[in-house]
Amino acid sequence: MASNVWTEDQFSCSVCLDTLRDPVTIPCGHSYCRGCIEKHWDQGGRGGLYSCPQCRQTFKPKPVLSRNTMLAELVEKVKTVGLGPSCSPPLLFHHPSLPADSVAGPEDVPCDVCTGPRLRALRSCLVCVASYCEIHLQPHYHSPALKAHKTVSPTLRLEQRLCQEHHKVLELFCRCDQECICTFCTGQNHRGHETVSTEAERTEKQKELRGTQADTQQRIQDRERELLNLKEAAKTHKTTSQAMKAESEVVFAELMCFLQRTQAEVNKLLVANEDVVASETEGLIQRLEQEIAQLKRRDVELSQLSHTDDHIHFLKHFHSLCAPLPPGEILNASLSPELSCGVLKTAVCELRQRVEEVCKEQLASISKTVHQGTAFIPRSRSVDAYTQGDTGAVCTIGANNSDCCRQDNDDDVSSLKAPEPRTREELLKYACQLTLDPNTAFRHLRLSGGNRKGKMKAENQLHPNHPERFNYWRQVLCREALCGGCYYWEVEWSGLKFTVGVTYKGIDRKGTANQSRLGHNDKSWSLSWSGSSYSVWHDKTEITVPGSKASRIGVYLDHGAGNLSFYSISDIATLIHRVQTAFAKPLYAGFRLWSGVGSSVTLCQLD
Repeated sequence: MASNVWTEDQFSCSVCLDTLRDPVTIPCGHSYCRGCIEKHWDQGGRGGLYSCPQCRQTFKPKPVLSRNTMLAELVEKVKTVGLGPSCSPPLLFHHPSLPADSVAGPEDVPCDVCTGPRLRALRSCLVCVASYCEIHLQPHYHSPALKAHKTVSPTLRLEQRLCQEHHKVLELFCRCDQECICTFCTGQNHRGHETVSTEAERTEKQKELRGTQADTQQRIQDRERELLNLKEAAKTHKTTSQAMKAESEVVFAELMCFLQRTQAEVNKLLVANEDVVASETEGLIQRLEQEIAQLKRRDVELSQLSHTDDHIHFLKHFHSLCAPLPPGEILNASLSPELSCGVLKTAVCELRQRVEEVCKEQLASISKTVHQGTAFIPRSRSVDAYTQGDTGAVCTIGANNSDCCRQDNDDDVSSLKAPEPRTREELLKYACQLTLDPNTAFRHLRLSGGNRKGKMKAENQLHPNHPERFNYWRQVLCREALCGGCYYWEVEWSGLKFTVGVTYKGIDRKGTANQSRLGHNDKSWSLSWSGSSYSVWHDKTEITVPGSKASRIGVYLDHGAGNLSFYSISDIATLIHRVQTAFAKPLYAGFRLWSGVGSSVTLCQLD
């Protein structure tokens, strides 16, 4: 018979979807192009295991590929004789005929099968552990063996969806160890553990996520409202400040005009006095000049009379020339210009001094009013805790006073200091909402509960690298900066040992040295429970404090007053220890946990 019952599908490679080229058959019986199967194994071989793209059977070691001579001859014969009428054209792979946007870009997931320009993947198969473009995905739609495979949206890291030990899809979630596992894991490392499907766990976590998202959105709204209010307050303050500036300019301009008028009045008085004195002095000068001229003429006449030889002439004029001068002819006039200038200068200097004193007094009053009226003290929206009784110890530990964020005017600061709380109810007036900073958390510390709880885990939590992360000490800091006001928070902890404290942001984060250990350097202060007693640390200095273990610790910080107090919390707050110092910069709450798995710290919600 001349009819051909063969179809091209029977001689097509399921990888490239083209007619077999140099066909080889692998141990499971499926045949492929030699180049296609070798490339598939080179890209997909993991842990020494090699799988069939169709039936997923695995082989170890890598099978030796031998040419299937019979299949090769059949392929050549089919090409020569032709195909049967029932055959449909194969799906060919011609990049030039495809749209330009089909080729995978830098941010796209490329197809793992394409041998030329790689097309953008449409789906990723979790069973094949490969991504396929629209052309190479067709077998997953038509082949009965591939239809059961689970495909997802394209992803680059398919290996993360496989169990690293068994190379199977992560389909289950272990609630005991809080990690995704495969079906083989349930009979080995997770035997007897509570396991559910990843979909079921996702549903539960989704509820928690919605709650966290709602809290986050509410906080965003609160912060946006606070931001709007702050912007409005800043705008109002700027407007008021500019109005006061303009008004002060008017007042000072008037004051300067008054001083200029006063100066003009003084000049006028001096000029008037100068004219009067000049007029009177000129009259006296003229009279004195006339009298001097008369006396000089008389002196000449007396000189001539004394030298005359005529006795009769001498005697006749003697009585008229030698008669006594009439009284009052000589005027005694005197002025004291130096004395008058000194008095005037003294008066002007006194005026200047009094004006300066008044200006300084008023400027100090204005400065104090402005500072008090515009003082901005960062405070959290909610305020947490305080104490019962002053039974604890008090000590003073030094601090660097440079760059202090407190005001320089001690009198102004003292007038703004909050009264020290004495009971837990009074402490709660200063409660603040703190959250743990994921960027600082130690690599084995798992954060949850909206970043208000941290728990030590045996496995690395795969936190991304960050310059602020502690890489040796099991520590974590809070996000919020505490400066200029009063703050209170409470924390519950579990484990054999625990440390709570505060630190400047500049504390070291790397290495085993004390420079990155909370309380053991000049940038931090801490209270530690060693298993038998408390100790307070700062700058390598330890103070042992007696007391019994408390699983709930309260911390009160008055940044401006330099007061840091630690409390044991039950129904009341009992003072453990108080540190009195001077804080130079904003502080951040911090915690150090015990190395044992399960050690935890939780920031308490204080309502």
